[in-house]
Amino acid sequence: MILLFDIGNTHTHVGLANSRRVLRHVNIPTTSWTGSRALKRLREFIGRSRITGASLCSVVPAQTAAVKAAFKRVSDTECIELTHDLVARLGVGVDYPRPETIGPDRLANALAASAGHGAPSVVVDFGTAVTFDVVNRKGDYIGGVIAPGIAAMTDYLHEKTALLPRVEIRDTPAAVGRSTEEAMRIGAVHGYRGLIRGILAGIRKELKARRVAVVATGGCANLIAKGMPEIDAIDPLLTLEGLRLVWDRRK
Repeated sequence: MILLFDIGNTHTHVGLANSRRVLRHVNIPTTSWTGSRALKRLREFIGRSRITGASLCSVVPAQTAAVKAAFKRVSDTECIELTHDLVARLGVGVDYPRPETIGPDRLANALAASAGHGAPSVVVDFGTAVTFDVVNRKGDYIGGVIAPGIAAMTDYLHEKTALLPRVEIRDTPAAVGRSTEEAMRIGAVHGYRGLIRGILAGIRKELKARRVAVVATGGCANLIAKGMPEIDAIDPLLTLEGLRLVWDRRK
C-alpha cells in the first residue's frame, strides 16, 4: 500500500492506494501537522496496512517538512514529492514560461486527467479557489485559469456588507430569489455555472479542438457540475489518483 498526501491550504487530503486505485481517503487539517494530533489520525487511518512508499504534492511549503516528518514516523520507505521536472518525465510535458510556479496539485490533476480521459483535457478543481488546468492535444500542460472559490465569494459578501448573511451553499431551481438567502444561493450556484461555461468556451476556442474532455474535482464539483453537459466526468479523487500515478510511474 502507498500513502498519498495532497497538502492544501485548509486540509491535507490523505489517501491509501494499491497499484490500481485509491482505496480510501481522509481529510486532516493542514495546520495540525506541526502537533501530535495529525500523526495520531494518520496512524488510525493506516491501521494495519503495510506501507511501501508515499507520493506527495503541496501548495503549503511551510507544512511540507512536517508532513514528511510524520510519514517517517509511520514508515521508513521512500516519499516522492511531485514537481514540474518530475511530471514531465512521467508522461505530461510542461509548456509554461515559469514551470516552477505551477501548483503541484494542478500537475497531479493534469497527469490523472490525461491518463484517464486523454488529451486535450481540462480539469476544473473546486477548492478554496476554482482552477482550470489545460492539457493540449500533444499531452502538454500549457496553463490554466484561477478564479475565486464559491465559498470565498459568499463569505466575502457576508463579511463586507452589513445585512447579507452567511449562507449554506446548496442548489435551488428558482431563477428569482424570494428571500435574501435564496437570492445569494442563486447568485452563487447559478452564477458559478455561468462562470464555468464561459471559461470553458474560451479554452475550447483557444485549443481549436472539436472535443475536449472536461473533468471536475474538488469539494463543490458534484453541486456545480449537476446539469452541466459541458462537464464530462466528476472525479473527487482525481488529485490523489494523479499522485498514485506518480508513484506507479516513478521508475
